[in-house]
Amino acid sequence: MGKITTLAEFIVERQRDFPYAKGELSSLLSAIRLAAKVVNREVNKAGLVDILGSHGEENVQGEEQQKLDVYANEKFMNALRAQGEVCGVASEENDDYIVFDDENTYNGKYVVLMDPLDGSSNIDVNVSIGTIFSIYRRVSPAPGPATLEDFLQPGTEQVAAGYVIYGSSAMLVYSTGNGVNGFTLDPSIGVFCLSHPDMKFPETGKIYSINEGNYVHFPEGVKKYIKYCQESDPGTRRPYTARYIGSLVADFHRNLIKGGIYIYSGITRSPNGKLRLLYECNPLAFLTEQANGFASNGFQRILEIKPTELHQRTPFFVGSKDMVAKAEEFMEMYKEQTV
Repeated sequence: MGKITTLAEFIVERQRDFPYAKGELSSLLSAIRLAAKVVNREVNKAGLVDILGSHGEENVQGEEQQKLDVYANEKFMNALRAQGEVCGVASEENDDYIVFDDENTYNGKYVVLMDPLDGSSNIDVNVSIGTIFSIYRRVSPAPGPATLEDFLQPGTEQVAAGYVIYGSSAMLVYSTGNGVNGFTLDPSIGVFCLSHPDMKFPETGKIYSINEGNYVHFPEGVKKYIKYCQESDPGTRRPYTARYIGSLVADFHRNLIKGGIYIYSGITRSPNGKLRLLYECNPLAFLTEQANGFASNGFQRILEIKPTELHQRTPFFVGSKDMVAKAEEFMEMYKEQTV
């Protein structure tokens, strides 16, 4: 049996990738690791205590908050504040960004953007859910409070990003711009262990993930791509298999391992789609490109989009390079046609 590498050991070993950081980024990632373990514990016992179900309020997106949403948001906020490396956090669950306004955090070099519990509508039916996070170096002067400018940076400026999936096992997958690595939590000792080193999207795959219930409202390019996926062609391994869980982290994780494309496009009543650029699309796009895949809004590289607001939404095409490129071909070909 080979040597087991823990997440803590791996983070320390990779500090040399960031000579300018002097350990701050490693400390920040350790805070995320700790919060993920706490949230995973609550997810695992959610059916046994009064934490499952609705919190009775809506978030800024107009979606009903679940109790675990609020719990996860609080735990990640507290863990990040305690480390002192973060001057502010923007969360899908909060209307505005949160400034950590004590003397210790005013010197923080980083801001974090996160979806603390993605896929929370699946909590009550025991489907895999997750946490998505994104880390940037602040652009405002330090010491001082975080500003909106710190959060409205294009995805190309991320220094790290990742997700945690709470499923049959808990996994933390992250990148600091030097490949993607996955760590599985060993519940017997409470430690994340390296289980998926150097993760890569296959160049192409056989899975397409999209909510076809919205088919009649899709742009023509998406409709044509779906038909392409369903046609038989042995040369391109078609027809592809449709797999859609409805939990972004779970769909993305499966496609990363097996090869495939995930699409959440705009629809007639919501041309920019549902997914948030800063909390979901940018971090997953960063991981995707580090894992030999590609992420697009159908016409443009996700990481090059300049954000204009915290809760900005965007269509999202992400996964194996060849599949995303083909989807973009259809989007370009039929861009003038209305739904």
